[in-house]
Amino acid sequence: METTVLRKVVLYFNPFALLLTGLFACSKLKIATETTDRQERLLYVAVDGNDANSGTINAPFGTINYALSKASAGDTVFVRAGKYTNRVIFGKSGLLGKHITLKAYPGERPLIDGSQTTATGLMAMVSFPDVKFLTIEGFDIAHFQTQNPGVDPMGISITGNSRDIDIRNCNIFDIKNFHLTNRSAHAIFVLGNGSEVMRDINITGCTVHDTQTGTSENVTFAGNVDGFTFTHNKIYDTENIGVIVAGGDNLHPTGDIRTNYARNGVVSDNEVYQVSMTKSTNYWGLNNYGAIGIYVCGGAGTIIERNTVYNCDRGIGLVSESNQLATKTCIVRNNFVYNCNRTGIYLGDYLNYTTGGTQDCYVVNNTLFQNNKFPGHFGEIEGEIRLTERCTNNVIRNNIIYARPTDVFIHKYTATGSGNIIDNNLYFTNGAPKWIWDGTAYSDYNAWKTASAQDAHSSSGVDPMLVSISQPDLRIQPGSPARNSGSLTSEAVNGKTDIDNKPRTDNGKISKGAQQ
Repeated sequence: METTVLRKVVLYFNPFALLLTGLFACSKLKIATETTDRQERLLYVAVDGNDANSGTINAPFGTINYALSKASAGDTVFVRAGKYTNRVIFGKSGLLGKHITLKAYPGERPLIDGSQTTATGLMAMVSFPDVKFLTIEGFDIAHFQTQNPGVDPMGISITGNSRDIDIRNCNIFDIKNFHLTNRSAHAIFVLGNGSEVMRDINITGCTVHDTQTGTSENVTFAGNVDGFTFTHNKIYDTENIGVIVAGGDNLHPTGDIRTNYARNGVVSDNEVYQVSMTKSTNYWGLNNYGAIGIYVCGGAGTIIERNTVYNCDRGIGLVSESNQLATKTCIVRNNFVYNCNRTGIYLGDYLNYTTGGTQDCYVVNNTLFQNNKFPGHFGEIEGEIRLTERCTNNVIRNNIIYARPTDVFIHKYTATGSGNIIDNNLYFTNGAPKWIWDGTAYSDYNAWKTASAQDAHSSSGVDPMLVSISQPDLRIQPGSPARNSGSLTSEAVNGKTDIDNKPRTDNGKISKGAQQ
């Protein structure tokens, strides 16, 4: 917490001091005017350019790093199409309102290519180390690979005291580690491991695909990161976790546990699919379905909304793999989650492994459809919504849960945790309904309600009338029983807009599921 200290100041008249003050004021004004009035420049880079050139469009520089070294706050470096094989390192910062921007030349798509770079340690093709007010836009970043254990090739890394970094419309792919027993890689790696909090990291319009990240994630926010957005991106065809919002107790173990976790972020309007360990059976083995599409693991205060997650091992996770950090105060709302190999939405600890738990989270107004195609790790059906150990004071409300004929709607594994509210949901299956509470199964809806003391205002066995179950299109038809039948909590919880970015409420009423 910042503290303002008030000091009593004694004022007296001193003409000499007044004269000096006036001179310094004029000096400061002149400097400020020169900075403000400086003409922002456009610099250019081309594969057939030369760093001895002037950097104009007709005499472009030959390397991106040299152009960045010549750029100042407010300048834009345009890069022409072609293959650039050097790692790009942002060595200087812009200013507030005056980013240094590295941008693809209009209509062209330059490639930052890692095929000629030998990866060592934690190494990225594009790095932002301890820098601020910078933007990269419109690049392909690809072909960075290794076979060595303990080496982590990355597309983009943002580390240290960096802040106010924008990554826009980049396509990151073929970032791979091939080691068969110990491999790690990242497409985008954001780690707050400096002496200051990392803020305002914004990633939008990007695609991440065809990666091989081993035990790591494709997009990582971890450590002391307070404020970020990950919006309108696409992640697909990857072997492990799509995007994670995580504690830094693993990646930055010396960090202050009070702040060493990513928080206050927004993960919205993304499409995440085919995130599965089945992409690399030589590493993960057969019948291993542990990858989560969107994952908060020891992070906090993050809103996950209007995403479409499908054909992943698991859909969305509010889970803790930490004994120190709970996953807490997150909201999962207005998402479509369907056709995942195991659970649709997951809360709690890893069973028999960690003790951090999931606390004070909301899972509201989501539409889950026919997940759990395969059994869980213990041979069980994990459930469309899965609660493992130490789930405390969480709210699960207004969801449409359309299960497979042999599925489980909600599966609460153990008697740990307390204060959870499950209500106002719509359950439907063409098979036998099933819930599991503290390890006991129930096929009768009233018996389930009695045993769990939940779902007093929910409904079961009524078709929600989805637009299409074959396509699928998980929107609801006009006459759906889900229409305007939910329980409205607040705009802060339910959100302003539904899955289609249309108003979330209709004359003070809210529909169940992701679409109003």
